[in-house]
Amino acid sequence: MKKTLLVTGGCGFIGVNFVRLVLATRDDLHVINLDKLTYAGNLQSLADVEDHPDYTFVRGDICDDALIGDLFERHNIQAVVHFAAESHVDRSITGPDAFVRTNVFGTFTLLENARKYWLEHGRGNDESRFLHVSTDEVYGSLGKTGYFTEETPYDPRSPYSASKASSDHFARAYFHTYGLPVLITNCSNNYGPYQFPEKLIPLVLNNALAGKPLPVYGDGGNIRDWLYVQDHCEAILRVLDQGRVGQSYNIGGHNEKTNLEVVEKLCDMVDKRVGLLNNRPRRELITFVADRPGHDRRYAIDASKIDQELGWRPKFTFDQGMEKTVDWYLKNRSWSESVMDGSYQDYYETMYGKGK
Repeated sequence: MKKTLLVTGGCGFIGVNFVRLVLATRDDLHVINLDKLTYAGNLQSLADVEDHPDYTFVRGDICDDALIGDLFERHNIQAVVHFAAESHVDRSITGPDAFVRTNVFGTFTLLENARKYWLEHGRGNDESRFLHVSTDEVYGSLGKTGYFTEETPYDPRSPYSASKASSDHFARAYFHTYGLPVLITNCSNNYGPYQFPEKLIPLVLNNALAGKPLPVYGDGGNIRDWLYVQDHCEAILRVLDQGRVGQSYNIGGHNEKTNLEVVEKLCDMVDKRVGLLNNRPRRELITFVADRPGHDRRYAIDASKIDQELGWRPKFTFDQGMEKTVDWYLKNRSWSESVMDGSYQDYYETMYGKGK
């Protein structure tokens, strides 16, 4: 029998890529994709797999206790991969309440229903797993040297990272208190196809193509470790299948770059592919803007644990991943345009009808 896997936030950037990976590579899993379809959830991104026999989409909120309980009962959920989250730092600064509700209370609702169904009602088995997907931002900021390990103390600096740190703690507490089979992953900055255009790489790409200013915070020297989304999704599957219950695994790309380096590379790649803009390089569009409040200076992941224990390491270098990313966006301009003009939000009503 196939195992039913509940994927929360499966219409978001990483969720879409994960759902696609599972459907393409696994015939032992049936995916239930639960997504509220907020601004960052795009059902169009999975339009070509919506009739797949091992795929079911459910529109709903992870904070809806009755809905979550019903999903566990009706589908005999035996594994959860929890992506659903408010994730944009800038939005968390201006509106932190949504981050507390979704990232903290939503995670609690999922954990509590998994506990009741698997443990209290005895419906779990030795293969039941709850994989909570988190971020390296919970660790705070690094100096010029050093790396985040799984033992690095939490030191969140934004409402977003604070909400994710809280959800990590809840997941870990459910393992220690109840014995819930929890796994946690903390990843570095993802990039690749289907990323919402408010994030750095697709934002710069779209602005560069349109000849608009390319905003860079501060001096552009903030450093992030970049992870191609396909590598991340394969790591999550590896942890789901082979990870030790109760453990955390850091997932990084071994690609530290300053924000300015990333933006300059994107400019050069777009120039090479579509030509200069009015005979001028797109680097001239770079505009330095006031820094984000509490902007962490450097993140860097030590991913040696997942390598040593589970044999995972990234396949793509930064240059390889960026080539694939830029080419995808250039070939799928209509996808970006539908997000930027808001028409992607009409897809659900077109396919399923209003109010369903």
